[in-house]
Amino acid sequence: MVKAIVGANWGDEGKGKITDLLAESSDVVVRFQGGANAGHTIICDYGKFALHQLPSGVFYPHTTNIIGTGVALNVPALFRELESLKAGGVPTPRLIISERTQLLMSYHILLDTYEEERLEGEAFGSTKSGIAPFYSDKYAKYGIQICELWDEARLLHRLEGICARKNVLLEHLYHKPVLNAKSLLDELMGYRDKLAPLIGDVTGFIHQALGDNKRILLEGQLGSMKDPDYGIYPYTTSSHTLAGFGTVGGGIPPTAITDVVAVTKAYSSSVGTGAFVSELFGEDAELLRKNGGDAGEYGATTGRPRRVGWFDAVATKYGCMVQGATEVVLTAIDCLGYLDEVKICTGYALDGKVTDVFPVSPLLDQAKPVYETLPGWKCDVRGCTDFDALPREAKDYVSRIEQLIGVPIKTVSTGPKRHEIAIR
Repeated sequence: MVKAIVGANWGDEGKGKITDLLAESSDVVVRFQGGANAGHTIICDYGKFALHQLPSGVFYPHTTNIIGTGVALNVPALFRELESLKAGGVPTPRLIISERTQLLMSYHILLDTYEEERLEGEAFGSTKSGIAPFYSDKYAKYGIQICELWDEARLLHRLEGICARKNVLLEHLYHKPVLNAKSLLDELMGYRDKLAPLIGDVTGFIHQALGDNKRILLEGQLGSMKDPDYGIYPYTTSSHTLAGFGTVGGGIPPTAITDVVAVTKAYSSSVGTGAFVSELFGEDAELLRKNGGDAGEYGATTGRPRRVGWFDAVATKYGCMVQGATEVVLTAIDCLGYLDEVKICTGYALDGKVTDVFPVSPLLDQAKPVYETLPGWKCDVRGCTDFDALPREAKDYVSRIEQLIGVPIKTVSTGPKRHEIAIR
């Protein structure tokens, strides 16, 4: 059985906790895309951790954790994560990295940073983690697979070609120091010995696991709105955030995925720039930001304040559709208990009409939210594990969201801890 867990929105939906919960009953957890540019915050028996590249099954000794070919592997950041687990008393996880996974290089981070500086007020809001340059190189065939580290002559030849190309940009566009192929080779050789014990034939392992009827969980980063094809382009990430890409980035046959769990928050939040129709501003935004999550609405990787707004049913319905969601988890309902009333964005006013169809990016910039107002529940529901015990207003809010997005909400998260969950 293969289950995918993905974000229905902009990322930051609370997937970390839900992935951790699902990993408890999984044999294999596969991270299939993205890099160290976003994180999953997990609160477990060992404490609180922010995972950026490690799959969320690392807290369970029975789980094999896979880093697939779709990941942008930042090696120094990966080993910092492993050290943080060790320092927190977490036993060494079972981890396999695909030999075909590509390496995020130091120059990718430099180029990402330089480009954001050059764009100034028109920047994309990058985390400056090197993600866009990495994926640009991957698809332009200038990327470096881990398996290439054991052929130094071939690798040096490739690095010389990479330097010739990059140095034109560095010297003439960014006016920065140029790269040296031998120094880059030394950088990669420093990675080789550290990575060697973790590298394996992930494709073969996955297919064997499928043959043995193992329970496999595909873990996605970010959400539907950040997908470069189906998201709010160009304010997206540079890898595909949809469950369908798990078949590529995780090495899973497309016929094997049986369930797609889409996670959405009881309100909206986003890090970065781009259209955000239901966004709140001023005091209302700051109150929601402070009440949001376990430590407020701040990015797990960047620490940046997240933009926040009312629940956007138009975006979420679309996000669930492109993910192929079979069920939805609604998180952070406990964060709204301070409100006298709650709003849901049920439509977009566009060109004199109201639509519930999510538009393409140029039209999205012109859309205005149309709200429906519901009574708040004005009490603390954190930690409630019985859905029927929730206040009627909270249950009505969940039911109305389910009706609007058209996918069953089977699970409601009532707090940041692992088992603060109410099943419907």
